[in-house]
Amino acid sequence: MLAALVRVLHLNNDQRDHLFELAGRKVARPRRQATQKVQPQLRRMLDGLTATPGMVIGRRMDILAWNPLAAALLTDFAKVPETERNCVRILFTDPAMRTLYADWRTVARESVSRLRSLATRYPDDPRLTGLVGELSVQDEDFGRWWGSHHVASRSMGTKRFHHPVAGELVLDRDTLTCGTDPDQELVVWTAEPNTPSYDGLRVLASWASLKDGKQG
Repeated sequence: MLAALVRVLHLNNDQRDHLFELAGRKVARPRRQATQKVQPQLRRMLDGLTATPGMVIGRRMDILAWNPLAAALLTDFAKVPETERNCVRILFTDPAMRTLYADWRTVARESVSRLRSLATRYPDDPRLTGLVGELSVQDEDFGRWWGSHHVASRSMGTKRFHHPVAGELVLDRDTLTCGTDPDQELVVWTAEPNTPSYDGLRVLASWASLKDGKQG
């Protein structure tokens, strides 16, 4: 209960300590969590996806790894500072996301719901708490959706994109959980064969390959 109050009220460490003292409870210090590194088997799977966008998501929805086609579909993650390489942060702070996703509000609200479930699982994670506080201040929609009880599926779903290179894309999103680290997930987007979206992914793959060749 006390931990929940700390999260809802966005208390700093001193305020948190005072609240626990008033309740006659011992202050539980947040445990420092090791920096997540992508699991080798997920990296191998990701490297093998040459015609499918894919990326590995960590415990705070941090982006741990991605393939060139995922960068071509969403954004150039290499240009995003590592400390800011988070799915929800990019979704709310990068203006391009609001036009890339055909239904940005639905996608964003689902992401907030997922983040809230992670905050329940890791109530003492300071980076997660900081991310929630930062986005609550910066974006009115985030703050409102954070206080709701919307529940969203994290495993699959169809996403529609307005992509500047590939055009209109309808992609199925699926999530595979890592067996050796359940806090890591491989997310992939696929298109049904013999559809405009399937052809669009092929166009996007060619564009990404050409772009990498010019940069090299």
